[in-house]
Amino acid sequence: MDKPLRRVAIFGLLLFFGLMAQVNYVQGSQAESLRTDDKNSRQYADVFNNPRGQITAGGVVLAQSKETGKSNPKYGRDYQDGAIFSPAVGFFNGGAGKVEMAYNSLLGGKDKRITQQRWFDTFIGKPAEGANVELTLNPQAQKVAYSRLKGSTSRRAGAAVIDVKTGAIVVLASFPSFDPNEIAPQKGEAGGKRLQQLENQAGVIKPLIDNAMSQTFPPGSSFKTVTAAIAMEQQGLNSASTVKTGQLVLPESGRPLPNSHDTGNCAGSASLRGAFAESCNTTFGELAMNMGIEKLNQGASKFGFNKQLELEPDLFAAESDVPVSIRNPKTNETIPTGKDGTARSGIGQENVRATPLQMAMVGAAVADGGKMMKPYLVQKVRAKDQSELYSADPKEYAQAMKGDTADQLADMMRAVVTEGTAKNAAAFNIAGKTGTAEQGPGNPNARWFAGFAPMNKPRYAFAVVTEGTGSGGEAAVPVAGAIMRAVLGS
Repeated sequence: MDKPLRRVAIFGLLLFFGLMAQVNYVQGSQAESLRTDDKNSRQYADVFNNPRGQITAGGVVLAQSKETGKSNPKYGRDYQDGAIFSPAVGFFNGGAGKVEMAYNSLLGGKDKRITQQRWFDTFIGKPAEGANVELTLNPQAQKVAYSRLKGSTSRRAGAAVIDVKTGAIVVLASFPSFDPNEIAPQKGEAGGKRLQQLENQAGVIKPLIDNAMSQTFPPGSSFKTVTAAIAMEQQGLNSASTVKTGQLVLPESGRPLPNSHDTGNCAGSASLRGAFAESCNTTFGELAMNMGIEKLNQGASKFGFNKQLELEPDLFAAESDVPVSIRNPKTNETIPTGKDGTARSGIGQENVRATPLQMAMVGAAVADGGKMMKPYLVQKVRAKDQSELYSADPKEYAQAMKGDTADQLADMMRAVVTEGTAKNAAAFNIAGKTGTAEQGPGNPNARWFAGFAPMNKPRYAFAVVTEGTGSGGEAAVPVAGAIMRAVLGS
């Protein structure tokens, strides 16, 4: 080969290698930034044209991508028992909710932790696939919870169960619910319209807002667990201390704060344990007034009230509150919680609000020596090659009270079942505190049961709320019992 031809050949090879280097640089180093650039409109169409990862729980596939047979969307989203699991799984239709939203980049294959695999898939012409997400839910117990909540009311109900030692959420159930299949990508415009209907549904029944972690209710007497814990630690009381249980006249209005009954332990005086077991309103109203609304608020904050709880990335539970004041939306005036309101706050009324998840956290603190673990929903995330991208690391959330206080409260919760307002719970091997909260004229009661199971060696904490007539003992206890039987496998 003569010298000029050799130079041309070498130059051509250099150009070829330069081109290959540029292609690899673009596909490797710059692919992610180019793909996610705001000016790249293809990223919005591509979300429906690549298979999304699965969401599973206990070996059961709850959400997966399936080919539609169309060019766009090429892949739809299929949800198993959608209405049952949507409070945790959420939905995906371009936008997303719950775990579908919190782990969107991993499920969609866009996360940097799987960028190398995405690049290789693109290089060989294979559609990039998202990672699989494994939830902490117990599928069978979740199904039982949904069924029992649905059968308990014609209005709203919710339930949460958490592992006391880890914080893993085992049940997160809500009624009414919605089926994410109705708004999945394959539904097209009809799905978008259905989502708008759900978002704009009038009244308090809003299926998109689950009643387990995203909706708050007045907790009623189930909140007396918190009031008792604060009083025991701030006022030097113990479960054997004698407390007043007779009539309490509120100082500002001159009106009595009534008990559900004025016999037995609620007839005049009793031990704190007895007043708790029979749920004497006057006792806990007076304890709250004695400590004042500021200390009640601060003590409740140790249990997780008055702050947002992040379960997973950008996935928050609704804030449960014990307000020291409220703002009048019409006048923008700040209205402090007075002495009457403080007494009512001590029994979980006035403006106190809580989610079932929050009240389950209270039960967990009682069951585990005052310690609360941070609740979470996702156990593991794995790439398609089964490599582990994420694994839950249980973390302590707070020390809500001293161990001795928690142990005494656990005994008081057992007394609620053995001799108090929840004797019908004895058959289920669970302990807890009932609650029956009024929600204003024309509205049904919020009926609660929150506690732990098994009764003597707690492994799980739970809370159930269901709206309707009657009491928490009558309506919520049987629901909680059925759920915990399913959780414990008995």
